[in-house]
Amino acid sequence: MRPMPHTEVLPRALYRAEQVRALDRCAITQHGIPGIELMERAGAAAFSLLRRLWPDARRLCVLAGAGNNGGDAYVVARLALEQGLDVRLLRLGDHDRLKGEAAEAAQRYAAAQGRSNAFSTLPGDVDLVVDGLLGTGLERPVAGEWASAIDQVNGLPAPVLALDIPSGLNADTGRVLGTAVRAAATLSFIGLKQGLFTGQGPDQCGLVRFDALGVPAAIYATEVLSARRVAWATERKLVPARRPSANKGNFGHVLIVGGAPGMSGAPRLCGEAALRAGAGLVSVATHPDHAQLLNLTRPELMVRAVADAEALRDAAGRASVIAIGPGLGQDDWGRALLGAALALDKPLVMDADALNLLAKNHDRREDWVLTPHPGEAARLLGCAVADIETDRFAAITALQQRYGGSIVLKGAGSLVRGSGHRPTAVCSDGNPGMASGGTGDALTGVVAAMLAQGLEPERAATAGVCLHAAAGDRAARTGQRGLLASDLIDALRPTLAEPAEEDG
Repeated sequence: MRPMPHTEVLPRALYRAEQVRALDRCAITQHGIPGIELMERAGAAAFSLLRRLWPDARRLCVLAGAGNNGGDAYVVARLALEQGLDVRLLRLGDHDRLKGEAAEAAQRYAAAQGRSNAFSTLPGDVDLVVDGLLGTGLERPVAGEWASAIDQVNGLPAPVLALDIPSGLNADTGRVLGTAVRAAATLSFIGLKQGLFTGQGPDQCGLVRFDALGVPAAIYATEVLSARRVAWATERKLVPARRPSANKGNFGHVLIVGGAPGMSGAPRLCGEAALRAGAGLVSVATHPDHAQLLNLTRPELMVRAVADAEALRDAAGRASVIAIGPGLGQDDWGRALLGAALALDKPLVMDADALNLLAKNHDRREDWVLTPHPGEAARLLGCAVADIETDRFAAITALQQRYGGSIVLKGAGSLVRGSGHRPTAVCSDGNPGMASGGTGDALTGVVAAMLAQGLEPERAATAGVCLHAAAGDRAARTGQRGLLASDLIDALRPTLAEPAEEDG
C-alpha cells in the first residue's frame, strides 16, 4: 500500500537529538505544557498523518518500546481503536517498569479496552505498521529481540510510519546502528533531526514530515541549530538577477582544467554545466591529444590545448574562476597543471584527481571550494571511507579545518561547510538516479559558474549543490534508472528559471 501524495513545508533548522530533548524540557518546565499533553499531541499528529497518507488502512500493527517513543505509539493505538480500526499492539522491553508520560499513555490505551501482547512475531495480515520502538536516544547497535523485530518489520509488505525517527537510525549522524526500520514515512516532532537527511537517513526515513506539537516559538531561541536544511526553492534567491543591460562579461569566465588522454568527457560535461548554470564564458584547458575534438558538439565552449604548466598559465589569463580535476589524472601532466593552477591568484573549485593529488601535500587556502565524494574525503583525511560515513558532519568539519575554504561532501544529503559561522548545510533535494558517471563533473561546473557570477565561496557551493540536486530531480521525472549527467545538465536551465520560494 503506497502513501497518498501529501506536500508540506519543512523547517530549515536541524538539531541533534539532545537539543530536541532540551527543547522538549523547555516547553514543559518553562512554558507549562504537561509532558502527557505533548505526547497526546504527538500521537494525534501521527494518527492524522496516517489517515491522510493511507486512508484505506484498516489493520494496524503498532510496535511500542519502553520509552517515550513507545508512549507516542500507545496514543496512536488508542486513537486508531477509537476510530474503529483493527489494532494489534506489540510490546518490546519491560513495560511493567514504564514511567511518567509513557505509563500514563499505556494506561489510557488499556482504559479504552486496548489489548497488547509481548512481541514474539509480527502478524502478516496488516495494512500498516507504526514504529514506536526506539526513538532518538539510541547510541549503540541494535541487538536481540529489538533487531529481530526490526528485521521482521522490514520483511513485511506493509508500509511503516516511523514516530520521530526510524528505529535503529542514529538521529545525529544518519548512520544505521546495526539494523534499522525502513519507513515509508517519518513524522519528526518539535525539531527536525539532522540525521534524517544525510548518510543512510534518506534510505530509512521515506517521506519526512514535521509537527512542532504547538510548542511556543520562543523555545527555539534556547538552542542554536546544529545544521540547516537547504533546497533550491529557497537558495535560488542567492543567484543575482540579470539587468537588461547585462553582457557576458558580467557573469564571469570559467576555465575548466582536465581531460587527460582517454578522459575528455569529464571536462566537456563540466564545461557545459558551467554554461548552463549561467557562466558568461567557459574555456576548457585540456590535453593536446583531443583538444581539437572536444567542442565539436558544443561550439560555445572555447578549447585550449595545454601541454604543460606554462601553457596553462597563458590560457588562464582572462579566467575569473578555475575548476580543476575532472579527468585530470595523476601523472606528470596532471601534477604540473595542478601546480600551475594553485600558483595562480584565482578562486578554485577542485574535484576528482585534483583532490587525490591534494591529499598528498595538504595545501590550505580560503578561496577554494573542494567537492569530494566519501572516497576522496577519506584520502584527504587519511582514514577509511567507513569513518567518513560513520559521521558525515564530523568529517566535513575536519575537512574544513584541515584544508580551509568551503567544502562539499557529496552523497545522499550532500553537506556544505564554509569557514564562517553558518551551520553546516544539508541539501534535501536530489535522488539516487544521480548516482552515475559524470554527475560530479557537472556539479564542479555548476559551483564554478556560481563563483563566476559573484557569489562568495560558501554561498556558491550551497547554491550550486542545490541547483544541481534540483536539476537531478527534474531530470528524474521520467525515471531515475538510466539518468545521465547530460540529462541533468539539460535540466539546469529550466530549473534556474523556477521562482524562489520561502519555507519555514
